[in-house]
Amino acid sequence: MSGAEIVGWAHSKFGKSDAGSTRELMAEVINPALEHAGITARDVDGIFVGVFNNGFSKQDFQGALVAMAADGLDHVPAVRMENACATGSAALYSALDFIASGRGKIALVVGAEKMTALPTRETGDILLSASYREEEADVEGGFAGLFGRIASHYFQRYGDRSEELAMIAAKNHANGMKNPYAHMQKDFGFDFCNTVSDKNPYVAAPLRRTDCSLVSDGAAALVVAAPEVAAGMKRAVGFRARNHVNDILAMSRRDPIAFEGARLAWQKSLGEAGVSLDDLSFVETHDCFTIAELIEYEAMGLAEPGSGYRVIREGVTRREGRLPVNPSGGLKSKGHPIGATGVSMHVMAAMQLCGEAGEMQIPDAVMAGVFNMGGAAVANYVSILERTK
Repeated sequence: MSGAEIVGWAHSKFGKSDAGSTRELMAEVINPALEHAGITARDVDGIFVGVFNNGFSKQDFQGALVAMAADGLDHVPAVRMENACATGSAALYSALDFIASGRGKIALVVGAEKMTALPTRETGDILLSASYREEEADVEGGFAGLFGRIASHYFQRYGDRSEELAMIAAKNHANGMKNPYAHMQKDFGFDFCNTVSDKNPYVAAPLRRTDCSLVSDGAAALVVAAPEVAAGMKRAVGFRARNHVNDILAMSRRDPIAFEGARLAWQKSLGEAGVSLDDLSFVETHDCFTIAELIEYEAMGLAEPGSGYRVIREGVTRREGRLPVNPSGGLKSKGHPIGATGVSMHVMAAMQLCGEAGEMQIPDAVMAGVFNMGGAAVANYVSILERTK
């Protein structure tokens, strides 16, 4: 293992926040993250910010907002990354590269998004910018419509798996009950998730409301440090492997239900780490829609294409199963403030590995997999994490 390690973190409550801007959201997590790592602002060599924005706010230049949100960071170089729904992981990986290059010893990573201030239709149009507008701008329902198409293609090829999608939704909502940061802390149960009703209508058939992640506000932060610095910290979580693999943006130019970029990212990271899925204690995966989690089972190697339904039916990914997936509740329950999501997923994993996950804690967690994707499996990030101190 080499490269920077996670030595501290902080996480806001996800949901509809009273905070009026990403600056205010960042202010909720920056100082707590520094305190958790046992450092001060003067110890930070670089700041890496993940905010998608793209119209959620007229204020941009988001990297510069960090110094406006916390004292002592005025002259620290700061940059902002954007990679659709993987924006947070893009910021994190850039911070890791910064330290690996020798340009700094400690970096602060902040992911944030303020999404709930706009009408639903405007929010949907902004999110659709993470698709290939030239061909996909006419999709009704925004990104839900895109994943509705993916679900339809999947069902046409492999059979209707609506029941299994409901099982995934029910699992993640049950897990979210244990997560104090989650947007939706409600256990809906399988029957509700599996039934189309006034309270659970189709959003983009065959996807129902319970198949879709939530529009949320929130922020998360990580402090990462060079190994020699991390050795003197209270806690440290290292990256046994990390890989970013892209795929073609236009769905017309690839098999939209293969998630080939995700498969390759998992393959590369597991190979570099020298481990298999059997060595992982849990996985935090990108369940922006339940069909995404189902296909991701196949991409990570838990099942052959078309057989992902068996994974949830057999209980493999339930909290008490062989490989718990999304013990945090995932995006489905925790929420999906775009820029914060990738950072949040790594925070959730680090909390588990350091035994600081409270009611969410997976007993004896020693190694984790994190999968965060931008767009419809376009920008794919896979981290294999383990505690080093």
